[in-house]
Amino acid sequence: MASSNSKAVASVVIVVFLAVARHASSQSYNAIYNFGDSITDTGNLCVGGCPSWLTTGQPPYGDTFFGRPTGRCTNGRVIIDFLGKLILIKLYRKFQSKPDHFGLPLLPPSKASGSDFTKGANMAIIGATTMNFDFFQSLGLGNSIWNNGPLDTQIQWFQQLMPSICGSGKAYTYETSDCKNYLSNSLFIVGEFGGNDYNAPLFGGKSITEVKGYVPQIIDKITSGVETLIGLGAVDIVVPGVLPIGCFPLYLTLYQSSSQDDYDENGCLKSFNSLSDYHNGLLKQGLAGVQSKYPAVRLMYGDFYNQVTQMVQSPGSFGLKYGLTVCCGASGKGSYNYNNQARCGMSGASACGDPENYLVWDGIHLTEAAYRSIADGWLRGPYCSPAILH
Repeated sequence: MASSNSKAVASVVIVVFLAVARHASSQSYNAIYNFGDSITDTGNLCVGGCPSWLTTGQPPYGDTFFGRPTGRCTNGRVIIDFLGKLILIKLYRKFQSKPDHFGLPLLPPSKASGSDFTKGANMAIIGATTMNFDFFQSLGLGNSIWNNGPLDTQIQWFQQLMPSICGSGKAYTYETSDCKNYLSNSLFIVGEFGGNDYNAPLFGGKSITEVKGYVPQIIDKITSGVETLIGLGAVDIVVPGVLPIGCFPLYLTLYQSSSQDDYDENGCLKSFNSLSDYHNGLLKQGLAGVQSKYPAVRLMYGDFYNQVTQMVQSPGSFGLKYGLTVCCGASGKGSYNYNNQARCGMSGASACGDPENYLVWDGIHLTEAAYRSIADGWLRGPYCSPAILH
């Protein structure tokens, strides 16, 4: 659970957020623009087909909904796929208008040339980090970063799409009132960012103490990216924190401890969750600073940490049966149904027959069922402050 310090910070930030809340529930969004990593990637590494080396691009990924791998790191849809649909359903119930009036399509990957990006685009890509490559190179971790799609780059990708979103021609600039107006009525989701910034050094042998030292720089980079998007016209922005990494079977397997004192009441590793909690506390503080600087903007904090912690603690409350057990893994070859040598998509791994009952899909990513629940928690609360629709 979150520390008392982060709870105090959260209470202050929530008050700030609520004070500037706009009437999102009384409007539809023109589009959704998403930035992030494998939690929300909808196929940027699989445009034109998934590469053979990409484990998450192999069956049984995608089986539940698409019937094939799409580049999404789960059995079906991810959070961003559900947001447009759920906004549609909730606004329909509120106004009793025709459902298709508010409909938003599945977000196309930004790399999918020829797509219509006026209703949204997804810049998220598997392996994305907050920090640029030179940061990791300076730490001797250059070989751990295989994907050049950090936050700065994703914002550049979005800027490259803006002419097709807002209109083209000699009169087009980022500052045109039509473009600003269009983006001001769109929903932006920035993250989560941070997970891979911590995975790289932790898996590279850095201590948690060392890695905690990087957190302030990572938070500064996230808030700077949010300010850049505000400058481009973003007004409604969800910025999620990181997940409780100490609850993921990948971490639980690689850093298994013989001491019960290293685990919390949910069976998660305390030290790794403390890193996530520290990141989230500083992120809330950083967002409060951005909010005070831009009072007309509506910043929303997406609380991955507490929702996933609750899902581990009480899966039944979210319509699930299993908290820390992996659906797609190596049955009988490791605790939590996870084995790092036989991960989902590799030889020796197989998927469960009832993924709708599982929280964890492959050891580090969640199931479609979990992502659906998270999207709902962001839209109407209590896991987004303020809720997207309120």
